[in-house]
Amino acid sequence: MLSTGVAGEVIQKFVNYQVRLAIVGDVALAASRSQPLSDFIAESNRGRHVWFVADMDDLAARLAANA
Repeated sequence: MLSTGVAGEVIQKFVNYQVRLAIVGDVALAASRSQPLSDFIAESNRGRHVWFVADMDDLAARLAANA
């Protein structure tokens, strides 16, 4: 999906409508196998709208830090 731009388009819709999106789950293995995915995750996590987090505790901490 990254190579076609679909993932970026979907994420952009969330940003355009100012809806925050959290992808909860361990994506470390997939990210380690794909540099584009790893870059996408890192870029997303730098922002305020889309985050990749390992679990609900990580999400709660991230939300608290950005409140």
